[in-house]
Amino acid sequence: MNLVLLGAPGAGKGTQAAVIKQKTGMYILSTGNLLREAVKAGTELGNRVKGLLDSGSLVPDELVIQLVDEKLKSSECANGVIFDGFPRTVKQAEKLDELTKIDKVLVFDVPDDAIVERMSLRRTCPDCQSTYHLKVLPTKIEGICDKCGGKLYTRSDDEPAVVRHRLDVYHEQTEPIINYYRASGRVVTVDGTQAPDKVSEDTLSAVEAVL
Repeated sequence: MNLVLLGAPGAGKGTQAAVIKQKTGMYILSTGNLLREAVKAGTELGNRVKGLLDSGSLVPDELVIQLVDEKLKSSECANGVIFDGFPRTVKQAEKLDELTKIDKVLVFDVPDDAIVERMSLRRTCPDCQSTYHLKVLPTKIEGICDKCGGKLYTRSDDEPAVVRHRLDVYHEQTEPIINYYRASGRVVTVDGTQAPDKVSEDTLSAVEAVL
């Protein structure tokens, strides 16, 4: 089984991907992490990706598709994949349908203003890439990662102005994907403004309907 999680940046896709993984053992394919790995490597490609991420712009389709295609061929993806952060355009969705079968698409619905607040309060560990939230998921020790002890920071793409730009890009380029998948009857909408436990409950119900 393969799933696509859609929603604006900060809508909760990553959190729910982890919930699904814990329940099913599926692999989470996050292009965000793949891109950040490239940035961390400091290659010419990584520096190009860094500039795009810092400005809140989308990375070109051909680059993202290349990274995803390579990952799908790995043994990590043999038992099913949860796509988190991909596809982001209809062209990418069409290409993904060529690469593998997508069984269900979960859309997490959260208003823009709530997204801006969520992301401005998010903190990330540079060492293990774990994410926290000052209100919803604080660390035991302020500013320190619970998992590895790394010093947390605010990613440049979590700054309010950048978030607003990313939301504009999402509405223009990514929302049409929902209609693309809806045409084939694969979309389930989840209210992402509910309490976290309720969002997880609705998410797992949608997944279990496919199993």
